[in-house]
Amino acid sequence: MKARNVALVMTAALVVYLVLLADRAVQLVRTGSAAGIALGVAVLVLPLLGVWMIIATWRSGLRIQHLSRRLDEEGGLPDVSDLPRRPSGRVDRDAADAWFEQRRAELEEHPGDWRRWYRLAHAYDLAGDRRRARAAMRKALDLEAAEHAK
Repeated sequence: MKARNVALVMTAALVVYLVLLADRAVQLVRTGSAAGIALGVAVLVLPLLGVWMIIATWRSGLRIQHLSRRLDEEGGLPDVSDLPRRPSGRVDRDAADAWFEQRRAELEEHPGDWRRWYRLAHAYDLAGDRRRARAAMRKALDLEAAEHAK
C-alpha cells in the first residue's frame, strides 16, 4: 500500500475518533452540571487540537511532496540505492554517516539553496535523527517559498 493511502486511512480513523470524542464532549456539556460542563468543554479542546494537527501535518506533507517532485524534475532527488544496507533494510550506519557528511559539505558551500537543505534533511533521516531532519526540511520549505515568492 502506498504511503499516501496509509496516511489517508490513518487520517480517516483519526477523524472518526475525533468525532466520537466531540460527541462525548457534547454529551457531558448537556448534563447541565458544573462538573459535566467543565469536563465537556475540556474534552472538546482535544478534537479541536486534533483537527489542527491533521491540517498542519497534511499541509506540511503536501509541501514536502511538492519539493520532492520539483527536485525529481531537476534530477537532484537524493539516491541512496547504492548504499549498503543491514538485513533490516536500513542503511548501514557508517554509510549513512559518510553520506551525511557529504550532504553537509554541499550545504556549507551553498547555505541558501533549498535543494541542499532537502538533501541534508534526507541525510539526517537516514542517520536516524528525525528531529534535525524535520528542522532541515522546514528550512528547505522556507527557502523554497522565499525563492518562489520572488
